Amino acid sequence: MRLAVTAQGMDLDSAIDPRFGRCQYFVFIDTDSEEFEAVTNQSLMSSGGAGIQSAQFLADRKVGAVITGNVGPNAARALQAAGIQVYTMTSGTVREALKAYKEGKLNTVSGATVGSHFGMGRFS
Repeated sequence: MRLAVTAQGMDLDSAIDPRFGRCQYFVFIDTDSEEFEAVTNQSLMSSGGAGIQSAQFLADRKVGAVITGNVGPNAARALQAAGIQVYTMTSGTVREALKAYKEGKLNTVSGATVGSHFGMGRFS
């Protein structure tokens, strides 16, 4: 399965980015081989709709699950519509997130964990 982790850098030792739609990078990992690819989030500087755009980007890349710190209401709906499971982990590295995922230590969320525009510095 293809897993995405929101990250602040481009490798497995990068810190998790707590933002979904406005994370700096997505690290895509094949959970069987652990091969990975990091991609800059093109929605990072978007003026609006970053969560929905990021969810569509993950759906286009055939991601089955994403690990992130938080997800807003629009992104949560878009991820759910795409059939992408959302797991939360607020600190640690991408490698630690992968390990926790494989060991079944992460919890899924079925809705938003923060209000709209969380990644823009508005914490509502």
